[in-house]
Amino acid sequence: MDEQVNDIYTIDYIYSLPDGKRAELIDGQIYDMAPPARTHQRLVSQLNVKIVNHINSNSGSCEVYPAPFAVFLNNDEHTYVEPDISVICDKNKLDERGCHGAPDWIIEIVSPSSIQMDYMTKLAKYNDAGVREYWIVNPIKNTVMVYIFGDEWEANQYSFDDEIQVHIYPNFSIKVGDLL
Repeated sequence: MDEQVNDIYTIDYIYSLPDGKRAELIDGQIYDMAPPARTHQRLVSQLNVKIVNHINSNSGSCEVYPAPFAVFLNNDEHTYVEPDISVICDKNKLDERGCHGAPDWIIEIVSPSSIQMDYMTKLAKYNDAGVREYWIVNPIKNTVMVYIFGDEWEANQYSFDDEIQVHIYPNFSIKVGDLL
């Protein structure tokens, strides 16, 4: 199937992909996803466990989903993403297909093929869609960029050795270096 650069795709295209092939759809454009590396998967797994444990130990109501998990970010047919970790506090956004609307907190783990996507394309989309907190974990540089969206937009860079305060949970911090 030949694809043209100016074709506008919909979610139907994502669901027509063969088993095992993953892609994201942003504003009608397809972005193929490379298989993740071991460090990437370890970080996703460990962050997921840490977040779930915090929520459960505090009787929280938010739900945590690691990729692959469908997020219909704009609730339209032209944007479909699979963040590495999605934390959703409004259960009305959830159904068997995934999350319809913006998760409260998204974490993306950078890989060499996703740098521009995570730091530029997704940063803008997540901000516009209403994500409250966005972390970009970069195992290449051992850094974490934390973006707090809303009226007082904030961006801070941390090292893997820093205790990073989670803004949607005031009594919760994560030191990424402890997870490796």
